[in-house]
Amino acid sequence: MDILHALVANLQTPMFLAFLLGIIATLIKSDLKFPDGMYAGLTIYLLFAIGLKGGVKLSNTTLLEFYRPALAALILCVTIPLIAFGLLTKFGKYDKANAAALAAHYGSVSAVTFSEALAFLDSLQISYEGFMPSLLAIMEVPAILVALLLIKINPKDKSEESSWNKILHELFTGKGTLLLLGGLLIGMISGKKGHEQFAPLFETPFRGMLILFLLEVGIVTGRRLADLKKAGVFLIGFGILFPICTAMFGLFLGYGIGLSMGGAMVLGTLSASASYIAAPAAVRIAIPEASPAIYLTASLAITFPFNLSVGLPLYLAVSKYLYGA
Repeated sequence: MDILHALVANLQTPMFLAFLLGIIATLIKSDLKFPDGMYAGLTIYLLFAIGLKGGVKLSNTTLLEFYRPALAALILCVTIPLIAFGLLTKFGKYDKANAAALAAHYGSVSAVTFSEALAFLDSLQISYEGFMPSLLAIMEVPAILVALLLIKINPKDKSEESSWNKILHELFTGKGTLLLLGGLLIGMISGKKGHEQFAPLFETPFRGMLILFLLEVGIVTGRRLADLKKAGVFLIGFGILFPICTAMFGLFLGYGIGLSMGGAMVLGTLSASASYIAAPAAVRIAIPEASPAIYLTASLAITFPFNLSVGLPLYLAVSKYLYGA
């Protein structure tokens, strides 16, 4: 009943309904589309807002409170791509390039899924630790590096070394990493006084911007639904079952290190999410032979809609069970 109640509540949120509207608009071949550059602008806004708000909360957090969640986040983003790569090569029979590309996407995290998880908890008035955006920033890059190391452990020539330089440059200077880490630093340094100055732009309008972003993501997802016919049963199953398993891993780890019920649910959601911003950019450079039809379909057309609709209520219900709520 808890899962059903949370599911109904989640399906009624304007964020999910906007995402659904985007899919419907594509299916009925509407001429609805966002102006060029608006998607990128919304991405910049959301990532920077997440970083700023997380930095302010982090400025009031002691190292003793934060070091265990940070260590847990690192454990998750290192082990998840390793497990994914093993499953995809052994049971999915994927070649190393496509297995590594998928592992990078599922080891990294989705800032939009994270934002929706926070909005979902806020709508139910469930509290969570303020430093959670810091865990989002921690988990974005390492998993991609781990996945790439699985197929490029020993560079043999200068061209490969040059390729690694490009990959690292893309990861650490890409807009996702730069905006999240930069926002965290700005929020942490400026603290409460800084928050009072940027709150009118980055606090109140945040959910409205998230609704617009999810409308666009729904349009993009709708265009990829046709790829599900080519994805195969294994990839569809992997895109649903693997996130559930990794969410449980994150939830139990969050419970074990003493996070609140809401905090454990968010850590579980981060573990279950699949990147479709940072990981595709890195994979495009590092593993050009990997098929975008596979990794984008899995992360964007399978896992993202699942997490947004069914995953969040499921993870919350498990978290409630763990904490006896």
